[in-house]
Amino acid sequence: MAFHDWLSTVQLWSRALDHKDKNERNYKHLPIEQKESYKWLASAERSQRCLTNGGARMVTHIGDRESDLYEEWATVPDQHNHVLVRACQDRRLLGQSKSLYAYLREQPCEGTYTIDVPADPRMGRTAREALLIIRCVTVKIQRPEQLNKQDYPPSVTMNAVEAIEVNPPAGQEAIHWRLLTTHRVVCLEQALQVIEWYRWRWRIEQLFATLKKAGLNLEATQLESVLAIQRLTVLALGVAVRTLQMVEGLDNCDLRASVTFSDSQQQC
Repeated sequence: MAFHDWLSTVQLWSRALDHKDKNERNYKHLPIEQKESYKWLASAERSQRCLTNGGARMVTHIGDRESDLYEEWATVPDQHNHVLVRACQDRRLLGQSKSLYAYLREQPCEGTYTIDVPADPRMGRTAREALLIIRCVTVKIQRPEQLNKQDYPPSVTMNAVEAIEVNPPAGQEAIHWRLLTTHRVVCLEQALQVIEWYRWRWRIEQLFATLKKAGLNLEATQLESVLAIQRLTVLALGVAVRTLQMVEGLDNCDLRASVTFSDSQQQC
């Protein structure tokens, strides 16, 4: 399935020179609005407005392990918005003696699935084909203790999908994804759809790579003003998105040039 890269919202911020570490700020007990991770909730809210105004009937907010946030699961989903994140924390489950990871391991294998794994030099990962075993189950995640005094429900219901690579190549870390989503998952077909949606998140890594040394080399800018660097970053984001659109167009002849260029640009 082909789809078009574009941006629904952009957030820019910089840390103060006297930025305190997490221990000094008692980070764990700060309200989410005072944490940098609030960017995930803010992004979902702003994207929701943008995409809804554009006519979207259903939006899925996909995040990696950094967006493993109870606050997001409790506030973002509604009849038009879903969340899909890769779990980072072994969460406590309501009504279960075992935690999320152990409970997932107990579930029967629903089937297997083969995916193409892209290379990632940062992690020392080579491109390969990976065979995954798939498990899925519905869970009720218990509210973290530090949120007990805040206005969040005592639990949220999520569907968990686990994908574990069988026999990875020597020297390569096995793929092991634990995905949590508000989408319905009661069979292998639905679990595989969730996995494919999560894999689309790789495009954000491609976008950052295009912004950095693999493309525009934004980090090498000699601008000194924070405002100037922010403006340059916004301009570069647009260029990076168009670059990815053109790369996708190389392998998909069905994509029209109008996805990336206006009529006048095409004539030029």
